[in-house]
Amino acid sequence: MANYPASQPGASRHTLSVLVENRPGVLARIAGLFARRAFNINSLSVSPTERPDISRVTVTAEVATIPLEQIIKQLNKLLHVLKIVELDPEDTVDRELVLVKVSADAKTRSDVLEIVQTFRVRVVDMHPESLVIEATGSEAKLDSLLALLADYGIIELVRSGSVALSRGPKALSEKVVGSEIKGR
Repeated sequence: MANYPASQPGASRHTLSVLVENRPGVLARIAGLFARRAFNINSLSVSPTERPDISRVTVTAEVATIPLEQIIKQLNKLLHVLKIVELDPEDTVDRELVLVKVSADAKTRSDVLEIVQTFRVRVVDMHPESLVIEATGSEAKLDSLLALLADYGIIELVRSGSVALSRGPKALSEKVVGSEIKGR
């Protein structure tokens, strides 16, 4: 087994929020930086922000503190990267979306629907032999839901990856102005 940094002592989960210019190739450069250093990205989510010319990249990875500092320094050097913040788990709202198709025939459907109600999630598609369930929440909540649904047979699933914002009134993009975008 390869000795990747995520399996080394001192590695822990970190979430980075990266503001970038909304341009082709930026995501590839960010992912490439992690790959060159042999760090596995646990979760990756990208979308435009309140400003259409800026996108937010949320990256979750398991790394030790010193390599993380090096990654942040390297990210800051990348073309079209505007701002990087490591989000404090205690001061962050973090959510994920999962769509899961689970076996649910006439015998098991009521049991699966009871789990749906308990977790306050939604059924978005019904078939005589299966249900597609949509759930949002923390990674721990979704892991618990999936563990219960596994007993009925998960046919397939997809997870969005984590999206996160810091708590409070301040925005990561507050100090990013148009001149920074044109000047890089």
